[in-house]
Amino acid sequence: MSGVRPVAITMGDPAGVGPEIVAQLFRRQPAWSSRCAVVGDVAVLRRAAEVTGGALPLAVLENWSDVSRVPPRTLPVLPAVQLEAPPIWGQVSASAGRAAVAAIEWAAAAALQGEVAAVVTAPVHKEALHLAGLPHPGHTELLQALTARHLGVAVEQVPVRMMLSNDVLRTVLVSIHVSLRQAVESVTFERVLQTVRITDRHFRRVLGMAAPRIAVAGLNPHAGEGGLFGREEIDVIAPAVAAARAEGIDAQGPYAPDTVFMRARQGAFDVVVAQYHDQGLIPVKYLGLEHGVNTTLGLPFLRTSPDHGTAFDLAGTGRADPSSLEAALCAALSATCNG
Repeated sequence: MSGVRPVAITMGDPAGVGPEIVAQLFRRQPAWSSRCAVVGDVAVLRRAAEVTGGALPLAVLENWSDVSRVPPRTLPVLPAVQLEAPPIWGQVSASAGRAAVAAIEWAAAAALQGEVAAVVTAPVHKEALHLAGLPHPGHTELLQALTARHLGVAVEQVPVRMMLSNDVLRTVLVSIHVSLRQAVESVTFERVLQTVRITDRHFRRVLGMAAPRIAVAGLNPHAGEGGLFGREEIDVIAPAVAAARAEGIDAQGPYAPDTVFMRARQGAFDVVVAQYHDQGLIPVKYLGLEHGVNTTLGLPFLRTSPDHGTAFDLAGTGRADPSSLEAALCAALSATCNG
């Protein structure tokens, strides 16, 4: 794997299951020790290794070039965070939120500087981020802001979207972490068209699809039923789909939201553009969290994450399932190799 840039993994909230599923990941996939490194606190990750079975040595690295020399069955750590002591498991705190943010900022800087090929983020707790003073509700918005700052542009000039996927279904969201009222207001011609463009670009450049089939869900029941249940499909969504098709994008719709995800799962489409957070995420999560992957589209680097939260109720037990994180890292490594 000489010449292949490593992948950065952030530890997530140190009071949650993030460090534990990271440790379990390197037990499952010992060869990944020379392909990836964890950005975080050494003591937190050592504790996670102990609670998940022990006998997993840590390699504390000085820089990313050291990753390729890490032996198998070793947990490589870039010590970007130094807490006074590991936080209490399952407890929301500002210090844990600050530590999680510091790891994200460190990994994002490495990606923006070209030192790593991708960033995989373990789960963070939104309340802890708020207590830490972060003005962003989650990873997606924070990474967008960090990228805009790095490029010296306004945040609006780095349009990003969230994609949630598993083995049989992919959805991309027009709006993300806003209220339902704000989400409805976000369904504009420009935003729908931009989402379709970002989706098409990601599937072509990252996934290697020559002409991805993009289904666009309606906003209203039955996709508005010809205007009986709302006109957003007629006045906004359909014109955006037509504009995308005029650009050579294979976009179709708007389709009834209660059936389009089933059709995509059966193979009719490669991805569904959903109009708001829960419309797109419920179908994917209903199929199971074990292999779900969250991908941020529109950044100048690839970012993936598991499809679950910090699971404070499991923190410290060593029983959290690392399968979703494994799927997220597999997606990042696959894209790295393809790139």
